[in-house]
Amino acid sequence: MARGDSYQLQGQQGGVYLSGTQFSTKKFRVIHALTATVIGGFTSTNIVDDAGAPITTLTLAANTVVGGQFDGVQLSSGSVICYYA
Repeated sequence: MARGDSYQLQGQQGGVYLSGTQFSTKKFRVIHALTATVIGGFTSTNIVDDAGAPITTLTLAANTVVGGQFDGVQLSSGSVICYYA
């Protein structure tokens, strides 16, 4: 029987396309930047900075993929596909 997390990492749970300054309040497992992208904020994430605080912004080069737990993604610029958790 397939594990649900393997489907999430493969994008088989689906996702949402965001561009410009769009946002989504959904929960995501993977963010794939299609173009150079600045994420201006998250409602919550399990990615932390070197001081242990949750990151508040993230800059991604085109065709970069980052995994983690992301809630409430707000773009400042660029375009991404966010895959559901």
